Formats: sequence, structure tokens, C-alpha cells
Amino acid sequence: MNVVMISPGFPLEMAYFTRALAEVGATVIGVGDQPVEVLPDEARAALAHYEHVSLADEGAVLAALQGLSRHARIDQVECLWEPYMVLAARIREVLGLPGMTVQQTLPFRDKELMKQVLDAAGIRTPRHASTSHVAGIYAAAEQIGYPLIIKPIAGAGSADTYRVDSTAELENVLPMIGHVDTVSVEEFIEAEEFTYDTVCGAGTILYENVSWYRPRPLQARSHEWISPQTMALRDLERPELAGGIEMGHQVIGALGFTAGFTHMEWYRKADGEVVFGEIGARPPGARTVDVMNYACDADLFRTWASAVLTGRADPIDRPYNAVSIFKRARGQGYITHVDGLDRLLADHGDSVCVLDLLPVGAHRRDWRATLISDGMVILRDPDLDRLVMIADRFGNELQLYASP
Repeated sequence: MNVVMISPGFPLEMAYFTRALAEVGATVIGVGDQPVEVLPDEARAALAHYEHVSLADEGAVLAALQGLSRHARIDQVECLWEPYMVLAARIREVLGLPGMTVQQTLPFRDKELMKQVLDAAGIRTPRHASTSHVAGIYAAAEQIGYPLIIKPIAGAGSADTYRVDSTAELENVLPMIGHVDTVSVEEFIEAEEFTYDTVCGAGTILYENVSWYRPRPLQARSHEWISPQTMALRDLERPELAGGIEMGHQVIGALGFTAGFTHMEWYRKADGEVVFGEIGARPPGARTVDVMNYACDADLFRTWASAVLTGRADPIDRPYNAVSIFKRARGQGYITHVDGLDRLLADHGDSVCVLDLLPVGAHRRDWRATLISDGMVILRDPDLDRLVMIADRFGNELQLYASP
């Protein structure tokens, strides 16, 4: 089977999905805007052919693949990078290939359309509106009420996302979103925040995961001193997760999703009500697939590849809880030293799966631009309470320092 992979090497984790397609038996054709020589080794080694073309130029991409299709059959198109999922759908339609159409893809990219589909299916979403002008934002705020959230309708993660508690705060936020064409204005849900992630094949959920954000991403994006955590939970039978998992099943059904990765975010309020957040037809970012792999002792890159190629995947156990902790250095400039690591490794080294911190002498990253920030740790443990304790120690006691 000849499979086109859109952007096979960027973002970085795409290389592991590309490799998995080849490992499961596909002949992989890459299409991307990276020069072939800068592709990650894992991607470059997995590709049978590579078309270097600007992904922002739909016509050029279609022309390249139409030309290639005269010499080699193209059976399938895959894309896991959100900005180009509509492009992948357009390629399928032009070449007459199976998979998600443009109409099926758009609700995964447009947060307002997404919620309209789910509203029609009777799924609880935040009160919401979309607008492309300032007057519309004020009107939506008056209709929905404070506090509210303003974010791009086609964004990913919590970039350009703001909580607004008053008209005065709204006036301060408006200049910061002036570059965003269309925004979603939503009811702010006061609740804990979780994910519901799946790998689907042939219309069946083959794998599911629930992760717990500690704290909520919007809080983590607002305060530099926080070490954000994403915790993949071992026991999906916990009663407090049941409503979110059931909602996840309903959302996937309502959107007609049948094959690939999904990443949904949802809220659980103090009274037990569950509320939909958003969903992408992609894996979670910030190395969360690695966290899920460590929780399961599995290779979910290959699970995905098997699901999209064959509709099947091997069963997966979940012997651990696993968590990522992202670190942000104190100070600006270059990393000068690290405190607390030796003590933590002595106490909890058996729980450490990944230790990936910027080395001394490296320049700090912009913590607002990348969740991974100045490094990360992945831990795991079968016992949730114990893992929470260990993760909080790494969050509080492990410190990186920087100076000019």
C-alpha cells in the first residue's frame, strides 16, 4: 500500500508516525516543506519518495501528487499536523481516495462549527459564539456573561487563549488578539480538566486514554513559576472519569470519526457535570504520546499505523500511571546550574523514564511559545497517589537557573 504522509518530519513526533507506517508495511511517500536533508533520520529512512513543496500552496501540492500518481498508485493520505488536515482531505477528494472529506474535517478545525455539530447531538458544550470583529466580541460577551474564554477558532493548545472576567479585562485583551482572524468566545467552565484520547480503526475505538492536567493549561500558560503536568491515568474505571469517557464516545460518533488519533479535552465540574472542551483529529502534543507509551509499555505510533492501514491493532494493557513535568528556569539568559536533581534521583530514580533538561550553557527557551520549555521529566508508577507525590516533588524541588 502506497501512503502519502503530509509533513512527515515536522513537528518532530511526526517522524515516529512516519516510521511506524513503514514498519507496519506501507510504502510511504512524504510531502512536506522541509528540505529532505533536514528531515529527522527516522522519517528520512522510512520514506520511499519525498516531494519537497510548500504545504501552504495547495495547488502546488495537488500538482505534485497528481503528477506522481501517473507513475505510482496512491492508496491513502495521512496527516497528523493540524494546520494541513484540510489539505489532506482536499487531496483525497481530488484523487478519489478513502478517508475524511473536507466536510468531515472542518468541524475538527473550526471550534465554532465543532460545537454546533455537538450541540445538535445533545452534547453539553460551553455557551459559545464566533466572531471576526470587535463589536461581535462585545456582543458575545454580553450574551454569554463573564467569566469567559477568548481563543482562535482554529488554534491548537492554549496559544492566544485568554480568560476574561470583566469588560475592563476584555479591553486589555483585545489588542493581544488583533492578529487572529476569527475568535471563539466561550463560557468559562470552572472545573478540573482532562483529556480523552483514542486510536480508532474501521469505526471502532481500539485504544483509549484519559490524562489529567495539573493544573489546567490556561493556568500553566499564565504563570511562569508553574511546572505543568500531564498525567496519563492507569485506572479508567474510576467513577469520576465515567462521564467524560461516555462523552468522548458520543463526540466521536457525532463527528463520524472512524480511523486515526483523536485528542479531546473535557471538564469535570465540582457538582460532577461534564462539559466538552474541544477535539482534534490528531494525537496530543508535547510528547504526551510518549507519556501514554510509558503508561502502557506500548508503541502507540505503531498502534496508530496499524489502525489506519488495517483497521485493527493489538490489545494494550495499562500497568502504570505516567506523567510529564515541564520545567521553566528561574532567570533569563543561559542555564547556569540545576538544583535538586541528585536528591530526587536518589529517592525516586526507579520512577524516572525520561530526563531531558537543557544542559548548562544552553539558552533558555521562550516558555510562552513552547510547553516543553526548558526541559521535561517523565515518571511512572502503578499507584496514582504515589505518582502525584513524586511528580509534585519534581515540580517543586527540581529547579533550573539562568542568567545573562
